[in-house]
Amino acid sequence: MIVSEVKSAADRRAFLELPVRLYKDNPAWIRPLDQDVEAVFDPKKNKTHLQGSAVRWIIRDKQGDVVGRVAAFINKKTVNKGNEQPTGGFGFFDCVNDQAVAFQLFDLCKNWLQQQGMEAMDGPINFGNRDKWWGLLIEGFNLPPNYQCNYNAPYYQPFFEAYGFQVYFYQLTFGRPFAGPLTERLTAKANLVAKDPDYSFRYLRKSEWHTLPDKIRTVYNRAWANRGEIPELTETQARHLVKQMKPIMDEQLLWFAYYKDEPVAFFLSLPEVNQIFKHVNGNFNWLGKLIFVWHQYRKTCKKAFGVLFGVVPEHQAKGVDGGIIEAFRKLAQDSGTFKYTDDQMNWICDFNPKMIRVVEQINSYVVKKHATYRYLFDRSKPFKRMPIVN
Repeated sequence: MIVSEVKSAADRRAFLELPVRLYKDNPAWIRPLDQDVEAVFDPKKNKTHLQGSAVRWIIRDKQGDVVGRVAAFINKKTVNKGNEQPTGGFGFFDCVNDQAVAFQLFDLCKNWLQQQGMEAMDGPINFGNRDKWWGLLIEGFNLPPNYQCNYNAPYYQPFFEAYGFQVYFYQLTFGRPFAGPLTERLTAKANLVAKDPDYSFRYLRKSEWHTLPDKIRTVYNRAWANRGEIPELTETQARHLVKQMKPIMDEQLLWFAYYKDEPVAFFLSLPEVNQIFKHVNGNFNWLGKLIFVWHQYRKTCKKAFGVLFGVVPEHQAKGVDGGIIEAFRKLAQDSGTFKYTDDQMNWICDFNPKMIRVVEQINSYVVKKHATYRYLFDRSKPFKRMPIVN
């Protein structure tokens, strides 16, 4: 087998085309946008390059056919945060059903990361934000992937575990139709918080979107950035995040809870645009954009997916989660203006039992399961899972 570091235009094309060949007969698979994948490796578009580095490879067989691909990366802001050892990552792993190819891809990542001073690797993960390209799909192969979420063949999991990877944490995707009641417990929470007039719940109207980056930072950094290896969201990152979301944002999906007019929780969702992107064959060029606009006009997208949910610590256990979800429910079920029929919530992790209880209270259930694996280079060192969030 021949290993090539991806540098040329031909190798970049081969890197993008391998999954197309692997999944061409799989009705559930939706081809990611080429532009989205390439943006991860473009320093001008992915600011994570300022704090780290990335490399990617493809493997060809003797006939010259690409049989595997992978990327390895280091984010200097997270290598030590929440870890007992410097930890790098790898992602965009795809290969034919051949354990020897898979192990060679893992070895490439391990050796490169060791050369950079790492002592462990997590994967498959993203070189950047956790809301994209994160985790190995291990349940839910019959369902299409949400936008910028990993989809892979079932035979990948045995490769990971045979090599020696262990589950660092599970990511659960919950789903439910918008129709139907919430649980009595969540309704009780909503009634509890309604007794305090200092709390209010509303969606962010389009005229207020210029305030969204600051609102996201305010809640995210207080609710999440003190958890394990999760870094703080900078002003630049928040503005970039909103810039990316803005073309598809729907004001009725952007919910905030306020205490004395200060944001203390959010429940942010987006239209699940993979329902549209499946029609553009991975290329968001001028034709792809026309197809996208046409499907938006026809309101093809009937599914929403959760992007962020969080309550700042000092306002937890006060019913805020119930209040924001009840306000959203009233709009979705009673307004007559809501166009979505189904909802999925990504990135509900097993280390966050409080969040699991919240989504269970809205009568949602697990529809997909991803695993984030960790491999310790010192095989004698005891393995520890991601700590539970208290």
